[in-house]
Amino acid sequence: MYSSNIASKLLRWYRRNGRDLPWRHTRDPYKILVSEIMLQQTQVSRVVDFYDNWLMLFPNWKTLADASNAEVIRAWSGLGYNRRALILRDIAREVVQNGVPKNREGWMKLKGIGPYTAAAVSVFSARERTFPIDTNTRRVVGRIFLKQLFPDPSRDNEVHAIATKELMRSSKFDDVIQALFDLAGAHCTKTPTCDTCPLRDLCQSSATFIAGDVQAPKRMIKKANEKLHRTKPFPDRIYRGRILKAVQKSDVVPLKNLGQIIDPSFDPALDGAWLTAMVKRLEKDGMVSTNNNHVTLCSK
Repeated sequence: MYSSNIASKLLRWYRRNGRDLPWRHTRDPYKILVSEIMLQQTQVSRVVDFYDNWLMLFPNWKTLADASNAEVIRAWSGLGYNRRALILRDIAREVVQNGVPKNREGWMKLKGIGPYTAAAVSVFSARERTFPIDTNTRRVVGRIFLKQLFPDPSRDNEVHAIATKELMRSSKFDDVIQALFDLAGAHCTKTPTCDTCPLRDLCQSSATFIAGDVQAPKRMIKKANEKLHRTKPFPDRIYRGRILKAVQKSDVVPLKNLGQIIDPSFDPALDGAWLTAMVKRLEKDGMVSTNNNHVTLCSK
């Protein structure tokens, strides 16, 4: 059958070309969740460098659940989007209290876990037949089966239905999904290399791409509405990251010195309220604490 040919070709290609990633060698739901949270908005190559170090510090749910905000923020330092560290720690606390979820629906009940992550953890830890849709799987499945050259998330129900029907019947459906991830990075990129793709002859979109008349959209996903202050060259999240980095480095930083540390062009008159607002947001998120106009990592 057509679908079995695709699954078989994917698996043969994956056996020869698949990436050897540490989280692909475990069924431990904790270790898989750590990788999935780290991989959100972060390149695989960067996550590999952090993954093993994190597991050395926090090898299981209990050790992470017992960790303070400051401990997990320091361990996460350099990976970016630091709030993910606290989300992961809070999930660990809930799991320690209530037990490890048994299926996708159970994972979805945990704050901080969305449909993709819930499905991914369920597939790779418990081999539940549920299909995780992210940018990569959406793109590959949409192109192969639905002739959607640049699949839109609004059509994810179609992607889910066809993937479940045509790919998830394989006895190695979890490896098929991993193969989709790798194919998305190796061949089925935004501007795909269809001429060397192992699924070229089975893909509904390859002929159109090979013909060379495709105009790729500038953005596949709607750009985040990030806040910019005055004439600053970067969005606020970059400066919040710098605040957190400065506090991690020096333990205690006087608020009056913080502006110049994060931005050489800092103007107390024009930027003072902006800096205070960012510190307050970090405090609200559980990242830092303030006392007598000094900023430290949150210790709770």
